Amino acid sequence: MTDLKPAPAPDWATEFDHTSDAYAAVAPQVWEELRGTCPVAHSEAHGGVWLPTRHEDIAAIAHDTEHFSSEGVIVNVFKPEGLAPMGYAPPITSDPPFHADARRLLLPAFGPKAIASLEEGARASCQELIDELLADLGPDGDVVDVARAYAQHIPVRVIADMLGLPKEDGDRFRLFIHRIIEKPGEYSGTLAPEDTLLYYLTTHLTRRRNEPPQDDLIGFLLSTEVDGQPLTNEHIFGTIALLIIAGIDTTWSAIGASLWHLAQHPEDRRRLVDDPAVLPFAIEEFLRFYAPVTMARIAATDTEIGGCPVAKRDWVMLPFPAANRDPEAFEQADEFVIDRQRNRHVAFGLGIHRCLGSNLARLELTVAVDEWMKRVPDFELASDDPSTVRWSTGQVRGPRELPIRILRTEDAR
Repeated sequence: MTDLKPAPAPDWATEFDHTSDAYAAVAPQVWEELRGTCPVAHSEAHGGVWLPTRHEDIAAIAHDTEHFSSEGVIVNVFKPEGLAPMGYAPPITSDPPFHADARRLLLPAFGPKAIASLEEGARASCQELIDELLADLGPDGDVVDVARAYAQHIPVRVIADMLGLPKEDGDRFRLFIHRIIEKPGEYSGTLAPEDTLLYYLTTHLTRRRNEPPQDDLIGFLLSTEVDGQPLTNEHIFGTIALLIIAGIDTTWSAIGASLWHLAQHPEDRRRLVDDPAVLPFAIEEFLRFYAPVTMARIAATDTEIGGCPVAKRDWVMLPFPAANRDPEAFEQADEFVIDRQRNRHVAFGLGIHRCLGSNLARLELTVAVDEWMKRVPDFELASDDPSTVRWSTGQVRGPRELPIRILRTEDAR
């Protein structure tokens, strides 16, 4: 009987697929390899897609709204066409000039003052979640999946409250995220209508239109006007869908990746416990080193990236996490420096589409890490086997399964 040989590693320069488990597990190593050998990779996956890995190229594309359209931001074989300038999820899918008004509408809800008012509720949610997961540990049990029991619930509760949707629908939100972000296009034509995000939001919007106005984001979108005209149904639907998908998955992933790091670095855990003033710097370094989001664009014209010819309508990915690890842009780029002083990371993107929810993401990540470290200052990965930690596929990267072993807890808050 002959031994089975392991499958050869993909040629990442031509065979990458960001929706595959193989890519998700080693994405940072892929970016590093490509940056040194083929900084603008191309794959035939999803109808063909370009992957730049240098900070310089990624920044140039993000700022260039003339040659690169945001009409499509999630790479899949179903490429949007004819939806510009609004796109299907304004403002993130909007091109100028539509983009400016669509973004301006949401600025007050995501400004520093509005977001600061959410801190008390976010802390209470984190404390409640920690209470629950510690109470669920058996007398001999010290292992918990911190991604499932903690990280994924925090942004669900915050976004549901902001929108005025039931927090109990968290499982549905996570299912929508899996289908749309992790496996784009894979479920097309296979779902019953009542299982879709379209049905879910249409049902809620129909109900809300027949009820008295409420003081939440859905209420605001239903009542607001631009140039004297109410928002279209497509605009309202797309914006709410954006907030559910992007407002939950990104922060959940950042929280999980931060806890994954701390589980493996006792020196950083001790630093956070002994020197609380380092927390703001640590948060920015978590965002740099474990930035979760890769955006996408569609080439609006024949153009080029780093000398590589790109055809009109080609998909182009913007891996901001790769830009954050480029040694041309950051000193000690491949090291996590918990008190890094100069940290102009691009975790929230660049250009007109820089993340509208950056204040909210920072708040949730800060509160989640702070409350966890107050209650669970010592913990480690439950296994040395890296396969026990499952990373999400698609354009938002973070741990979906993260079993940790709790070594010590603190009763006092």
